[in-house]
Amino acid sequence: MRRRTAWLIFIVAVTATSVLVYPYLGLDIDDSRLAVRDSLHYYVLVGHIGTAAIALVLGSLQFMPKVRARRRLHRTLGRVYLLAGVLPSTVATIPVALWSGRLMTQIGLTTAAVLWLITGGLAYRAARRRDFGSHRDWMMRNYALTFLAVTARILVPLLLLAQLPFRGAGSMGELATSMIPIGQALGWIVNLVVVEIVIRRRGAGYAGPVGTSASRA
Repeated sequence: MRRRTAWLIFIVAVTATSVLVYPYLGLDIDDSRLAVRDSLHYYVLVGHIGTAAIALVLGSLQFMPKVRARRRLHRTLGRVYLLAGVLPSTVATIPVALWSGRLMTQIGLTTAAVLWLITGGLAYRAARRRDFGSHRDWMMRNYALTFLAVTARILVPLLLLAQLPFRGAGSMGELATSMIPIGQALGWIVNLVVVEIVIRRRGAGYAGPVGTSASRA
């Protein structure tokens, strides 16, 4: 990956993380951006957001050429990304999705969570086998699922703008709520399609020093 692209991903990840995490830093349930039913729901949500933030930032660092060049650092960040970011966030995503009460959110986020865990496991297994080409590809797919936190929040406004000529500005507030599950479902699908195109163009069988090869256990 080019250095400029890697830096862009990192900047977007840090910016998005700051926006997502800020309302929950005080651990005040009244500041929650999502409706929660009780304290348990709130703290599971906080756990999901906090660990997803770890994954979002650390995953973006893995695309940095200087980080990839330092194998020990790269390997350590890869482990923390999976064990402190992806794994706990996946566990918390499922109850958060089920508690949402929205069928599309329940299906979309639960499916994304399962794929997130599977791709992370396949990436780890490939690294253990020293198949660094496959490891790179699976980690790209895995981070595409991580990046759902960003893409979903981009898609929702775009979906609203697309409907503005037909519905008018007056109904946008109510419509925005209904667009969130659609954005969540489309976000990870769009990300995976884009990453798959990139992988195909590069050649999925290439086992060069690209991706998170140094993050092997």
